[in-house]
Amino acid sequence: MDMCSGPLFSKILIFALPIMAMNILQLLFNAADMIVVGRFSGREALAAVGATGALINLIVNTFMGLSVGTVVVVAQDYGAGRMSRLRDSVHTSIAISIISGLLVMVIGLVFCKPMLILMGTPEDILDLAVLYMKIYFLGVPAMMVYNFGAAILRAVGDSRRPMYYLTISGMVNVILNLFFVIVLHMTVDGVAWATVISQFLSMALVMICLLRSNRGIRFIPRQMRIERHKLKEIVRIGLPAGLQSLLFSISNVMIQSAVNSFGSIMVAASSAAGNVEGFVGTTMNAYYNAAITFTGQNMGAKKYDRIDTIAKICTVLIFATWILLSGSILLFGRWLLGMFTSDPEVIELGMLRMKVLMVAYFTCGIMNVFPGLTRGMGYSVSPMICTLLGACLLRIVWLKTVFAWYPTVVMLFACYPVTWGLAGLGQVGIFLYARYRIRKNAAITAESDI
Repeated sequence: MDMCSGPLFSKILIFALPIMAMNILQLLFNAADMIVVGRFSGREALAAVGATGALINLIVNTFMGLSVGTVVVVAQDYGAGRMSRLRDSVHTSIAISIISGLLVMVIGLVFCKPMLILMGTPEDILDLAVLYMKIYFLGVPAMMVYNFGAAILRAVGDSRRPMYYLTISGMVNVILNLFFVIVLHMTVDGVAWATVISQFLSMALVMICLLRSNRGIRFIPRQMRIERHKLKEIVRIGLPAGLQSLLFSISNVMIQSAVNSFGSIMVAASSAAGNVEGFVGTTMNAYYNAAITFTGQNMGAKKYDRIDTIAKICTVLIFATWILLSGSILLFGRWLLGMFTSDPEVIELGMLRMKVLMVAYFTCGIMNVFPGLTRGMGYSVSPMICTLLGACLLRIVWLKTVFAWYPTVVMLFACYPVTWGLAGLGQVGIFLYARYRIRKNAAITAESDI
């Protein structure tokens, strides 16, 4: 896809739709884990799988943020036509993904139980949660390689093949879920092994694609090494994104700890509701990927005016998605939650959470998409600081003040829309500042050339 010329709206939508489908499929496959254990193993198993989500994200997303650096660096090299540097970016990125995946696996295996205990995970689901996490982390190296490989493909405009690969592996995941839990009578261990197997399958598919590519992104195993200058570029952009994910995850772990304090029924309800809400978040995440890739390529091509148009189109898409999906979730929420469990108490508590969050979910989209625009321009530290102050730090303050004074479920979940809104305003401001700096630098360069 030529991202540096022609109409942008149709191209952004065409690029985003496969990512959107991929994200939704991934969410459906993750939801399948919870639906299967919730329906066939009981609400304790459902709560156990749900209780691990925030902690898994805390450990994994810190390193996964480096893939953001891969997208920006590869997109800028590709947009500028720097094929030699593009090859260095690809091989450095794959090497980073392997090392990061192994490191995350070891951290997860060693620290999962003490961290779950520290989070106040209810005693009746602790052992099941530990079992699920230990098996899950065996597949993290494969997940890391797949995500970096998919980032490389998206950076050069190919958002379809990652979707195809995830579809295949996800279907295998669902089939294995049903086989392990229903036929072999396994519980959380069954869905965990199904996830691990599907992760290795998706990794194999994306690596075969890169091995067979006839473009500058072709992966040649004997050339895999970490080029210092490329590592520096990727870390410069990706590390702040990873730290932002870490900080976000820390605040979410604290929220999960507060959810745990209400007991395993609330944990199950929050987990099921979170999966339903995820359809809105993952859809908006496609616009983040489009924003960072289109901005990165146009930065490489020095077509700065198109970045403003990219920002406007992504904003319109965020609001359209919020109106359509949030309205549908509120309308059909009980039926959707009923897919996870037949427990009426779990369904009612899940609906309560969704009502609080859905009303202002567009602010989450703004908060997530605008950092993509800013990072695509090469500014990565400022969005991280904004997230630290506007979302993570404020969530901690909220939990220690407002929630401590009024310890109700509504006050707990209200911290999401409040922090999304404030962080979103900050991210818009940072984007406008970065755009001003780039235009100013371009004007200075043009004058010096004259």
